Amino acid sequence: MGQIEMDLVFHCGATTAGDFVSSLSAMDIASEWWEGEGILGRSQQRVFKGLEDIRARCPFRWMGIDSDNDSMFINDLLYRYCEREGLTFSRSRPYHKNDNAHIEQKNFTHVRRPLGYLRYDTQAELDLINDLYRNELRLYKNFFQPVMKLVRKGRNEGRLVRAHDVPKTPYQRLMDSDQVPPETKKRLREVYESLNPANLKRRIDKKLARVYALYEKKKKRPVTVDPYKRLEPMLAAIKRIPKMARVEFRVFCFELDS
Repeated sequence: MGQIEMDLVFHCGATTAGDFVSSLSAMDIASEWWEGEGILGRSQQRVFKGLEDIRARCPFRWMGIDSDNDSMFINDLLYRYCEREGLTFSRSRPYHKNDNAHIEQKNFTHVRRPLGYLRYDTQAELDLINDLYRNELRLYKNFFQPVMKLVRKGRNEGRLVRAHDVPKTPYQRLMDSDQVPPETKKRLREVYESLNPANLKRRIDKKLARVYALYEKKKKRPVTVDPYKRLEPMLAAIKRIPKMARVEFRVFCFELDS
């Protein structure tokens, strides 16, 4: 326990130009306990600050960090931090996304599913997303959402067969672990007994509605928000326009710039 996989999820919409909100997503492989933190921009200092905030909320001791090859993680700041704190530091192989398969799954279920593929790039959106991550979403996912862990896999007459353990919430896995101190288990039990999952879900939905409302407010015309529809990159959209129309489009953009 304490081996943390982490990744950045971009909320850039159809373009990565300018500053936008990213979600720093982190999970413990053994218990599947998840934490998230929103970051505006992609500076190494902000990512590191988000990592410290996430670590402070985790109810267990960190042993190591595993990330992808993004320069937000592969840098001197995080390396020296791991050396100072006695944490192992590893990374996935280039172009091998499944090396971090655990956190990639959480990126969809815990980040993309609630927030979708919209572009969030204002301080108000960041504050609301972090309010959700630090409170209702983490409590609902970690205390009331059971997950199955892969126990083994093999082949039976050429077919791939997987076996999973009994579904348990991350909270239950921490309570079953002998690596978690009794005082920590006592605090977790007190938090669990104070929660109402139905009330948490209603509060999550209300905050998400406010996030979508902030997105709509940025537009100069009424829009129908569909957070689950991938926004097509601008260059890909232009390539599908007929050639003559593309010429007119570029001329129009040049006139605007002039």
